[in-house]
Amino acid sequence: MVSKQFLAEQEKKLDEAKKKLEAQLSGLAQESEEAKGEWEPKITFFNAGTGNLEEEADEVEEFSTNLALSQNLEEDLENVNLALAKIKKGNYGLCEKCGKLLPEERLRVYPQARYCTKCG
Repeated sequence: MVSKQFLAEQEKKLDEAKKKLEAQLSGLAQESEEAKGEWEPKITFFNAGTGNLEEEADEVEEFSTNLALSQNLEEDLENVNLALAKIKKGNYGLCEKCGKLLPEERLRVYPQARYCTKCG
């Protein structure tokens, strides 16, 4: 297994990543009131129905881009939360498919890694 010092370093890194991801997400989406940990896109179409098709199209394009970005950020946040939960459970750093210990180098670069390079 991994050392306590390494776990503490990774937990700090993951906590920082979580805060950053939540801040980025809050600019594009809002936390769901019904489902904890889920995010819903912020929908603001100011020009809908104004007859200015170019401005309406721009808003739809911006919404589409923001939706994709927020989905990626939400997925990253989910992986960070899973990694933090694994630290608490004592199974951090194990591949979810084969169960082998991930190399420390991989975890240092991508602390929320879920799979070894062979399984991922």
